[in-house]
Amino acid sequence: SCFGYPLSIFFIIINEFCERFSYYGMRAVLVLYFKYFLQWDDNLSTAIYHTFVALCYLTPILGALIADSWLGKFKTIVSLSIVYTIGQVVMSVSSINDLTDHSRDGFPDNVSVHIALSMIGLILIALGTGGIKPCVSAFGGDQFEDDQEKQRSRFFSIFYLSINAGSLLSTIITPILRAQECGIHSKQRCYPLAFGVPAALMAISLFVFIVGSGMYKKVQPQGNIMIQVSKCIGFAIKNRFRHRSKQFPKREHWLDWASEKYDKRLIAQTKMVLKVLFLYIPLPMFWALFDQQGSRWTLQATTMDGNFGAIQIQPDQMQTVNPILIIIMVPVVDGVIYPLIKKCKINFTPLRKITVGMFLASLAFVAAALVQVQIDKTLPVFPAAGQSQIKIINLDTNNATVGFGSQLNSVNVMSMKSTDYMTFETSQLRSLTVTYGNKTTIKSVMLSEESRYTLGIKTNTMSVVAELLSDEVTSKPEEGNNLIRFINNFPDDINVTMGGTSFGILKPLSASNYSLFPGGRKDEIMASINSVPCSITSRAFGFGSAYTIVINGCSQDGLDILYSEDIPPNTVHMAWQIPQYFILTCAEVVFSVTGLEFSYSQAPSNMKAVLQAGWLLTVAVGNIIVLIVAGASKLSEQWAEYVLFAALLLAVCIIFAVMAYFYTYIDPNEIEAQLDEEEKKQVKKDQEVYEKQVEDDSQM
Repeated sequence: SCFGYPLSIFFIIINEFCERFSYYGMRAVLVLYFKYFLQWDDNLSTAIYHTFVALCYLTPILGALIADSWLGKFKTIVSLSIVYTIGQVVMSVSSINDLTDHSRDGFPDNVSVHIALSMIGLILIALGTGGIKPCVSAFGGDQFEDDQEKQRSRFFSIFYLSINAGSLLSTIITPILRAQECGIHSKQRCYPLAFGVPAALMAISLFVFIVGSGMYKKVQPQGNIMIQVSKCIGFAIKNRFRHRSKQFPKREHWLDWASEKYDKRLIAQTKMVLKVLFLYIPLPMFWALFDQQGSRWTLQATTMDGNFGAIQIQPDQMQTVNPILIIIMVPVVDGVIYPLIKKCKINFTPLRKITVGMFLASLAFVAAALVQVQIDKTLPVFPAAGQSQIKIINLDTNNATVGFGSQLNSVNVMSMKSTDYMTFETSQLRSLTVTYGNKTTIKSVMLSEESRYTLGIKTNTMSVVAELLSDEVTSKPEEGNNLIRFINNFPDDINVTMGGTSFGILKPLSASNYSLFPGGRKDEIMASINSVPCSITSRAFGFGSAYTIVINGCSQDGLDILYSEDIPPNTVHMAWQIPQYFILTCAEVVFSVTGLEFSYSQAPSNMKAVLQAGWLLTVAVGNIIVLIVAGASKLSEQWAEYVLFAALLLAVCIIFAVMAYFYTYIDPNEIEAQLDEEEKKQVKKDQEVYEKQVEDDSQM
């Protein structure tokens, strides 16, 4: 022992820290991996993410059955941890771009291979993490003697602290690893490292757990109480169906129909458990909202500005707000809020706390919807089917007028300025008229639907020059990156580089292709004009923008350039997500902690595992609800989906409040004490009958 604790528990705590780091680290970057690496859209990424989470919370029932009925906790943890580690390694391998990038163009040539490996990895991870979930904490509790109740209680506190520590550190570190660039033939976001580190931590977790093997107290499997409860319920239903005729008298409770086969104690305990499980029915809706932190809220953060001054926050790092606030809010709520409510003589029962938690979660999604409305206002409008968009850049020192066909309006463009994109029906726009003073030119155009164009205009001594350039960008740059291209407004060829990226040699009035640059930074622009280098430091472009930079010439101050904004940067700051995270964390504190506490207080001592399985099942069902609602709603606006989820939870909250109002609290210990007393009386009565029988036999 060490400080009065079994030495073996330190191996278990280290094991749990590494395992939780592995799970939450992998999960933090998962939805962005789906979207940016596998190139799935938001809806499919969200659907697969929640399917995976649901599977992670369904498999604990399987793990508990294996541990209690077959292998025992130790062998179950080791076996499924091996499966878990293999799954993490497969996930890391699946994210290696060079695995199928035979053309070395930076994109996988066979995405199906990566998808197949990813799905295999996720299934193995779900089986592993879910399977060991109900075993590790119970295995730690088994290490203590009956007289070490105080140490056991403190162990569980340290155990859950290690869970939060692993979760917090991993959601900070793995997004940083993902944001790095790595690769053999081409540099990409480093998903292999972001998944590889969690895989390494899982391998360490398994190694540490096995090292402590000789110190563990290993309790042999003694049968699973869930199986007994299920058999009892099944027999009661079957027996009631057999005796459905009116000639059989009704019984006080439908479970009493199991009394022919099962003892009175098991039936009474099952009644208590079912009473609590009935209250669980509305709870999955809470988890349907709560677990969208890792999917919809993370995707929302990708369209926001993550610049916090000296620190650049990645979209998937915003999830760290939840564990940070949990660490702060749990002691505040327990030590300040609840005592204040008690002083106000308000009977804040556990079920009322759960109701408040559901209401707060609904409120958090209203806050998310309000943020989404503000984000939507900043998003560019791209051409729809049958439409095209044109932006004009006046590359001349004189003002110009541009007309769009005979029946459309004209627009004036100031010298060295650009317009916003203007939308036209593709079929109606066939020609453009450009006028500089008394010089006019008519340019025929053939536009494609759902495309953007830039019209560069300028005069020379003889005529008006108009160049229509095709813009290849019809969506906002992902992950806060910026797209940059250059137009040469110099009479000679120029060679342009920016931040180490070469744009090649540009002919007069020609444009380069767009190149991708990380957001929030400045880069040096270098142009070689007639073999004379000339440079200038660019402005900070923000996040998620696209710019056309016009090079007009070179002066003693450096390059003379003009910025034209093609797509505006993200302007809604990620800090605006903090209120919704704060409200949801408050909801979690009063809902989740209270829910487990209430369940344990209302269940018999040997039925805790059944309620734990039921609680985890509500999380799984909640994630399935996300799939159903998001798939069936067909809402085109994300803010509307947030409002829909908020409204659904509010409706469920009202239903739960009504159920809670009619719930009668019980004391399982008191009921079990009565059962003990009845059993003692029955034993005494049986003993007396036996003794009387013996006495009668002796007299004969």
